[in-house]
Amino acid sequence: MSESTDTRHSSPPYRVAVLGGAALLSSCAVGPDFKAPEAPHDARFVAAGQLPLETAATALPGGEAQRFVDGQDIPGQWWTLFQSAQLNALIERALKNSPTLESAQAALRQAKEITAAQRGSYYPSVSGALEAQRQKASGAAFGVPGFPASYFYNLDTAQVNVSYTLDVFGGTRRQVESLQAQAEYEQFALEASYITLTANIVTAAVNEASLRAQIAATEQISQSQQAQLGIVTRRLSAGGASRADVLQQQAVLQTTLASLPLLRSQLAQQRNQLAAFLGSLPAEYTDADFELDSLTMPQDLPVSLPSKFVEQRPDVREYSALLHAATAQVGVATANMLPQITLTGSYGQASPTVDNLFAASSNVWNVIGTLTQPIFKGGQLKHQRRAAVAAAQEAAANYRATVVVAFQNVSDTLYALNADADALAAQSLAERTAAESLTMVQAQYQSGAASYVQVLSAQQNYQTAAVALIKARAQRFADTAALFQALGGGWWNRGEPLADIQKTREAQ
Repeated sequence: MSESTDTRHSSPPYRVAVLGGAALLSSCAVGPDFKAPEAPHDARFVAAGQLPLETAATALPGGEAQRFVDGQDIPGQWWTLFQSAQLNALIERALKNSPTLESAQAALRQAKEITAAQRGSYYPSVSGALEAQRQKASGAAFGVPGFPASYFYNLDTAQVNVSYTLDVFGGTRRQVESLQAQAEYEQFALEASYITLTANIVTAAVNEASLRAQIAATEQISQSQQAQLGIVTRRLSAGGASRADVLQQQAVLQTTLASLPLLRSQLAQQRNQLAAFLGSLPAEYTDADFELDSLTMPQDLPVSLPSKFVEQRPDVREYSALLHAATAQVGVATANMLPQITLTGSYGQASPTVDNLFAASSNVWNVIGTLTQPIFKGGQLKHQRRAAVAAAQEAAANYRATVVVAFQNVSDTLYALNADADALAAQSLAERTAAESLTMVQAQYQSGAASYVQVLSAQQNYQTAAVALIKARAQRFADTAALFQALGGGWWNRGEPLADIQKTREAQ
């Protein structure tokens, strides 16, 4: 293209830019402006007086009373409240290797790049072209007397083409707004994945510890039953017991032993689940065993203020972003029904010879303005806008439903924690009572003061109570983790954004 400073040739592109800028500044964005839904007024997680300020306490490890503290904030790494270095290390590894997080991060990067690409529509489209042409033409085609029958000519062209669609009614801006909201959705989807992953690891670790304790208790009970079988067998030899007593004791022992393979299988599957959370294959997972006694029960439990709660739950923020995106699409559909103004222009050089291509006399340019108004499309644009409005209404309803479920999650967990404490106290008493009863009945049986049916009943009661106590201890830990998850997991207090797993790997 010529470097000439001749204003006669260079002014039209500048006029295009000035006109485009003026039109853009005077334009407005059609469609509704998004406003984030307000938090529910005077909302509560539970009705007044329905729950005590603190739970019951039991004289067992993990049986401490838990206090519900209104308005207390949640730490970004809430799982550290369980005071388990092993658990902390496991979660740290998962955050660096989880395929689930990596997928969510990739989805966020994609959404951001799509938004950035759409922002390019704010600017003119500029392209350059260089063309060399040789053509044989017929003089008859021009209808000019005396033209030769045919002739050859060359034409070399170098030009810059500019095209710009004015965003007079804000359709482009609404499209960018919608894509930005989609990126925000992916951001909170990532946060939700983060919280779900950490909560699942804590729950899986608690389940592993529970299963391990159930196996140990069942093995201990089977040893006691084996010893009792020896006693009954000796009494049979001495004539103090019947063959039926021996068979009954053998049946009880075998029933207890038969429960161990299932528990061991569940334990192996739980460790496989932990491996999956870490992005590892089952055979690669060799971490140390989790024990219930290695976990500390958090005693002060935060309860977010309902007015802030909707800002803290990632899934609520996800659906708010989807509502934002759907609202912006109404503006896009509305703008599509209105006139579209496009300015195009080109500026360059054209010459039959390369030598003269950049001469001042070879300058060529054109400016074209186009106004396009849809007139008839068979109702397509009208129905597309109605569909966009319906989609926004659907998104609004989904948002409200998500808020309701979020409040329900917290309420359910608060009730569960209170019930867990009461259940643990009851199970602890039941286990002590069953153990004392078994000891007493066994002594009475040896002295002939109790029947063997009483011994069997006491054994079964103790086994049931011992396993139930372990499950009750574990349930308190699991529901405590569920409360932190239900309240949003404290992502807003994390000191730094989530590390990009893919970029970290690429840098290694």
